[in-house]
Amino acid sequence: MLVLTRKPNQSIQIGNDIEITILSVEGEQVKVGIDAPKNVDIHRKEVYLAIKEENSNAASSTVDLGKLISQKYKS
Repeated sequence: MLVLTRKPNQSIQIGNDIEITILSVEGEQVKVGIDAPKNVDIHRKEVYLAIKEENSNAASSTVDLGKLISQKYKS
């Protein structure tokens, strides 16, 4: 892990397209601004992990859609 020290209004550049700016520091809270292309997904880590888990659950679902459709139109 790379650890950098930044002050308010200082930035970190990631590649050519992503800039992270420290907007303010108030006590233990740091406000961060992220400038990135619209095609780059940006989430808080807990949200990212929840999305990842939901996607994993959906992918491992054992529902047989073909069977459900045929049952619906059988009658």
